[in-house]
Amino acid sequence: MIRRRSNDVCWCGSKRKFKKCHGEFVAPLEPLRPGRVAPPRSVPDDIERPWYVRDGDTRPDRASVQIIDDPDEFARLQHACRVAAEVRDAVGAAVRPGITTDDLDEIAHHAYIERGAYPSTLHYQHFAKSICTSVNEVVCHGIGDDRALREGDIVNVDITAYIGGMHGDCSATYTVGEVSMPVASLVETTREAMLRGIDAIRTREPLAVIGRAIQPFAYSRGLGVVADYGGHGIGRHFHAAPHIDHVIRPVTHVAVEGMTFTVEPMLTAGTPEHHEWDDGWTVVTNDLLPTAQFEHTVIVRDGRALILTA
Repeated sequence: MIRRRSNDVCWCGSKRKFKKCHGEFVAPLEPLRPGRVAPPRSVPDDIERPWYVRDGDTRPDRASVQIIDDPDEFARLQHACRVAAEVRDAVGAAVRPGITTDDLDEIAHHAYIERGAYPSTLHYQHFAKSICTSVNEVVCHGIGDDRALREGDIVNVDITAYIGGMHGDCSATYTVGEVSMPVASLVETTREAMLRGIDAIRTREPLAVIGRAIQPFAYSRGLGVVADYGGHGIGRHFHAAPHIDHVIRPVTHVAVEGMTFTVEPMLTAGTPEHHEWDDGWTVVTNDLLPTAQFEHTVIVRDGRALILTA
């Protein structure tokens, strides 16, 4: 499995070199820097909190595989996922040059509350925001601040809603105004990679099929795949087993009916290697080239994976 190189023919059929067509990525003149972070937003007392917020527990919310086979639980999971998708779309509609990532956090926060949901990330292991907003070279876990989005940026918005005792999780990467063709291709390829991973899932098949569907496809487009972060079980718990790899690795877990988890590949224009800022959350690519992510919550049902956050 070889990643497409700069002088290879571009995958799009133009017959031009990849670097002169869809692969000419440029690192930003001004790398992203931490901005001013506003205090956490409040949530009305009548909205149910997840256990880690209710108990003030800062341990990771790790649990066993989530199997949803009760009709009532399935209905509640569907509702949580629908709420998450609605919040994602409300935030995505607001993305434009000049808006700050903290503004996007505020829009999401009010959208959660309007629907009676708690933002799962808020106060999770001291995270101070209601969504993750990851701009340009930020791989994941970006914290909303007072930096305004600029023409040509991309921003991933990661949404998790807790309602009815269930978490629904999804994310999407949005372009800010006009972006270059390679950056637009990165975003669209990442979305397609996620869908290919989901489409590969079959009952009684190893979950390794997800990485087998995603990594070669990303490499064929000259992109990298972050290996250290992956999907996770979800439902009654925010983060549960199994870990979902988006690269090719031996995997022991097998898809079974009722299993719920996320598929959320992070593709990079350059190296998938990364480092963390001093805030303990924000993860950025080592070469500062852009990265994108898309995510859906799925449930294995009738032999396939059903998307719940469409």
